[in-house]
Amino acid sequence: MNNENQVTNINKVLFEAIKSIVNDSRKRVYQNINRELISTYWKIGEEIVNAEHQNKIDSQTSRQIILNLSKILTKEIGRGFSRSNLFNMRKFHIEYPNVQTLSGQLSWSHICELLIIENKEKRSFYEKETINSAWSIREMKRQIDSSLFERLLLSSGKVNKEKVLELAQNGQEISKAEDLLKNPYVFEFLGMPENKPFLEKDLEAKLIRHIEDFLLELGKGFMFVGSQQRITINNTHYYVDMVFYNKILRSYILIELKTTKLNISDAGQLNTYLNYYKTEINDENDNPPIGIILCAEKDEITAEYILGGFDNTVFASKYTTILPNKQQLIEEVEIVLNVN
Repeated sequence: MNNENQVTNINKVLFEAIKSIVNDSRKRVYQNINRELISTYWKIGEEIVNAEHQNKIDSQTSRQIILNLSKILTKEIGRGFSRSNLFNMRKFHIEYPNVQTLSGQLSWSHICELLIIENKEKRSFYEKETINSAWSIREMKRQIDSSLFERLLLSSGKVNKEKVLELAQNGQEISKAEDLLKNPYVFEFLGMPENKPFLEKDLEAKLIRHIEDFLLELGKGFMFVGSQQRITINNTHYYVDMVFYNKILRSYILIELKTTKLNISDAGQLNTYLNYYKTEINDENDNPPIGIILCAEKDEITAEYILGGFDNTVFASKYTTILPNKQQLIEEVEIVLNVN
């Protein structure tokens, strides 16, 4: 064996050995963080439940307390304390009185998904199968959506049930050590910025940069909050393309960019984001958020405002004088398209 081949072989062996050490270390770090995260969220749920019992408050008052608490915690501590997440913490404490019974293999994302299942037997089944088969959160969702539990109940005989379980393993996704650390809840718990997804299309990236500059140049109280702003609804993450805040309107402005024609589903999607911001993000002095959909195609360019819920004519009038009109936005989109 010549010297070059020897070096190559030694490097391969060393690489595999070091890779194994690093992956094992990452997995241990994640498991330790995950245990602390789950324990912390359980304790937060305990505090909420105890406060409800001690003050004998009804469910409506509890909802209001949790909503206000969410805003305070988010402002003072950071992300991870949305209203839905606090409700999950509360339910977590109620449904799992002894947190020690949970395996450290379950992430908070797994637990949130399990909490949606009201049937305790069904929930226990998916909990055990997730641990036994090392299902990722995506794989667990796939199995729940495929009604694995119900199919097993309908299967006749042990052999058929074994076949259903065998089919359930197809497409199984075992989480890699490096993927474990990408759990958004872990990032929130540590106060670290999350790696945001990159926009797939160059056109969208150019539109974001251009529209950001355009709106900020307008002045009139615009502040850029960020692009790809994540919101979490029912343990599912969504991303708003662009978010501004206007000091004069005292309103968040959410912009969605589409590289296709406007679809009916686009309006529903943005309306969901608007409802989320109105409930979860707005302070008591903020006005309802405003939504804009920008659709760009070579043969059709459309700018649409969604004004649902604006009953105040004075505010609507102020809105039309501060935000650019539809034609202005179309022209700005055309500028980006014409340089492609």
